[in-house]
Amino acid sequence: MNSGEYKVMGLALYGEPKYALLILDKMMDLKPDGTFRLDQSYFDYCTGLRMTNGTFDKLLGAPARQPEELLTQRHMDLAASIQAVTEEVVLRLTRGLAAETGMENLYMAGGVALNCVTNGKVLRDGKFKNIWIQPAAGDAGGAVGAALASYRLYRGQQRVSDGPLDSMSGAYLGAAFTDDTCERDLKAAGARFARLDDNGLIARAVNDLAAGKALGWFQGRMEFGPRALGNRSIIADPRSREMQSVLNLKVKFREPFRPFAPTVLREDVSDWFELDTDSPHMLLVADLLKRRRRVMTAEENALFGIEKLNVPRSEIPAVTHVDYSARVQTVHQETNPRFHALLAHFKATTGSPVLVNTSFNVRGEPIVCTPGDAFRCFMGTELDALAVGNLYLIKDEQDPSLKRDYKGGFDLD
Repeated sequence: MNSGEYKVMGLALYGEPKYALLILDKMMDLKPDGTFRLDQSYFDYCTGLRMTNGTFDKLLGAPARQPEELLTQRHMDLAASIQAVTEEVVLRLTRGLAAETGMENLYMAGGVALNCVTNGKVLRDGKFKNIWIQPAAGDAGGAVGAALASYRLYRGQQRVSDGPLDSMSGAYLGAAFTDDTCERDLKAAGARFARLDDNGLIARAVNDLAAGKALGWFQGRMEFGPRALGNRSIIADPRSREMQSVLNLKVKFREPFRPFAPTVLREDVSDWFELDTDSPHMLLVADLLKRRRRVMTAEENALFGIEKLNVPRSEIPAVTHVDYSARVQTVHQETNPRFHALLAHFKATTGSPVLVNTSFNVRGEPIVCTPGDAFRCFMGTELDALAVGNLYLIKDEQDPSLKRDYKGGFDLD
């Protein structure tokens, strides 16, 4: 219950919205302005320990999928239908707001605002000039709104933006650790590492990335929100045809259809994607430019459902969805100079200003926070290398007895 929404969004790419009209006709009353009511006879999330019930199953012709049960085309079509209905609701809401208020700027929060596919469609709909989505848009971010409301209503204070992009410093608001602290903690854990200067760290990381290695990247202050934005990230070369499968199966231990995001230099985003705006929090989906796409063969175009998964579709296949879209993060020198420098060096070396970026954790585990967390996750996965501040670790140089089995360590998401 209340879990896995992001997987429904990712799986929707492989299906057709065959059930959308049935959902709209039977399960909900959707008004032209986007307001709606759900028929609670189909759902148990308010009073039970599951999202849907037998009435839901009967309407859709089959019982709910069990954890780890084989995914079928029906599951993909159902996911696509739920995504289509979500998009319709949100677009009606935003169009109604634009017509009612005449405002040019839209701010989005709440868990549905983490649906980056829908957000991209709201942006392309063109009813608002600017869209901003809080990086922790779900329930956890409600604390920010409560604090801001108290500051304004009870203390009588005005909010003043003091950042180059926003007042949240790019969402890098969490814990940070000095290199000396990292060194002490890694030594205590039995890690073997080299301490490099800034230029040496970037050069070593880029060389390994260009060689096809998967790298844990642990730097600076931890991100606020559910997305790793370059400080608690696993990064890799998006040009690799195998990288999506490798990361899902050997590093994240999760379903093979789960997509990965491209992280790109802000100054280069419009040279790769149909997007020319800031997306620092990885909350907008945009299409790749046509000149970056790969022309599909007739046989490849005839594939259906999950068969589409391993067909390369662009110059950066590891981050290109089956519909040629991608969940874009723009990297800004003002808010993350080290990650920006890494991308710039990777571009100078390979010609690509884009890297794969996914959260530094395995399925079901929280994103790593401390140097010790990073080392344990490193030793429990098939990551090839790890950068913790200016300390650099190679998997083959570690004590084999420190390897961990992470697959069963956490409840599945």
